Amino acid sequence: MQVIGRVLRGVGRLIAAHGIFIAVLAAAIAVRVLTMVAYPSVLWFGDSVSYLNGALHIEPSTLRPSGYSLFLWALKPLHSFTVLAAVQHAFGVATGMMVYALVWRAGRRACSRWVVLPGLPATAAAVPMLFDAYQIQLEHLLMSDEVFTFLAVAAVTVVMWRRRMSWWAGGFAGLLLASAALTRSIGLPLLGIAAVCMIVRRSGWRALCAMIVVFAIPTVAYMSWFKSVNGEFAMTRTSQIFLYGRTTAFADCAIIKPRPELMVLCPSTPADPRMAPAYANMWTKQSPFRQIPGGIGSLKANKLAGEFAQAAIKAQPRGYWDILWHDTMMSFGARRLPYPTPWTAHEYDFPVLKVLSDTELPVAYAYGGRTAWPAIVEPQARWMRAYQHRISLPGPVLGYILIAGAAGMLVRVRRWGGSPALPWLASVALLLVPAATADFDYRYVVPAVPFASLAAGLALVAFVRTGGAAIGRVAGRRRSPAPAGPADAPAGPGDHPATVGSAAP
Repeated sequence: MQVIGRVLRGVGRLIAAHGIFIAVLAAAIAVRVLTMVAYPSVLWFGDSVSYLNGALHIEPSTLRPSGYSLFLWALKPLHSFTVLAAVQHAFGVATGMMVYALVWRAGRRACSRWVVLPGLPATAAAVPMLFDAYQIQLEHLLMSDEVFTFLAVAAVTVVMWRRRMSWWAGGFAGLLLASAALTRSIGLPLLGIAAVCMIVRRSGWRALCAMIVVFAIPTVAYMSWFKSVNGEFAMTRTSQIFLYGRTTAFADCAIIKPRPELMVLCPSTPADPRMAPAYANMWTKQSPFRQIPGGIGSLKANKLAGEFAQAAIKAQPRGYWDILWHDTMMSFGARRLPYPTPWTAHEYDFPVLKVLSDTELPVAYAYGGRTAWPAIVEPQARWMRAYQHRISLPGPVLGYILIAGAAGMLVRVRRWGGSPALPWLASVALLLVPAATADFDYRYVVPAVPFASLAAGLALVAFVRTGGAAIGRVAGRRRSPAPAGPADAPAGPGDHPATVGSAAP
């Protein structure tokens, strides 16, 4: 009976501390189960074929890092897109749980007397990750973004779990960061952000060195593999290509005056006004790279593109900063625009109908077998489309979340921003770097959300801790006794108790 009593008390404490989040988590899982029923196979995007080709024929891609293709290759023996979608949805749920755990731990330290209270800001921080319809759609997409987000948030969780880190925890964080960077190259800046925050937090030099060394090992190994196949020690052969795409929105060759060999790269106005300049000049028939031997994936194209982009930014710095500001602010717009093209934006919606193209069919069946056919089950699919229409994170709300995180950093400014600093800087980097080096895409905004929510949740805890400390100091001053005066002086050895502190008769 004592054992049963202890178990029941433990369950009661668990429900009291985490009951709200357990209910929220169950609802988030239910939405994902509904998604799996409505769309038993994965959803497709323009880059999906190249990722699958990398999984079926193992070699590093020249366009982007092949970490996601290696992830697909690891699941290939199962021959199931259904399993793949389920794993990616599990990653999404796990990411929300990590956000909750970090905020809850911080809240527990700040409000140790209240069992329920830490769970409130922690649950609120996890809600955007768990319920945003575009997040759930991205988890169902045959793309690298969800795997990248999971790895990046896991790395930040390891770094933030304890202030003083062991060397093996630093190494594990480095491995996760390297895996994230090899999945999407935008993960590279996260290493620098994590390293700076570890130095400020005094996490320990052994942990910092272990993180950097372990990060370098798989990264260098991948780059060596890339060189053995493509003849260049790099992660991709398109880093400068994407930077060139960034400059097509403002580059004016009359101002830049490029040398003759670069004149071919002078951007043209999109033939279809619905296209973004970068899209039109990189991926359509009007792309100038079609005039370069080897096309957009060639070494020469990357070299020339980098030279042109640097010349454009140097000659038109105001144009570069204007487009960077404009595209970054699109993340916070109240309405989603059909950018970079209407058909690209449409791929982020749960579809009414999907038919595999002639390019998609062979790789789809080679990898997924019977699960390759993009079945759509009604009425569940209609329910998910209605859900996406009503439940998503508006751009202005994301802005408010970032402002809340920044305010939390100001509260802890004497500690260099405190715990909100790392996730807040990571979120800002994930929003700024694509806009600065490639182009804006709503898909690039989604991975920044869990970091922004984590920073805001930690900021709320910082406010509670700072406010509680201030209230405690005020209450302490009110309770402290007044200084002893002559009338309250204690009786000395020769004083008679009856006359101490009283006037003579």
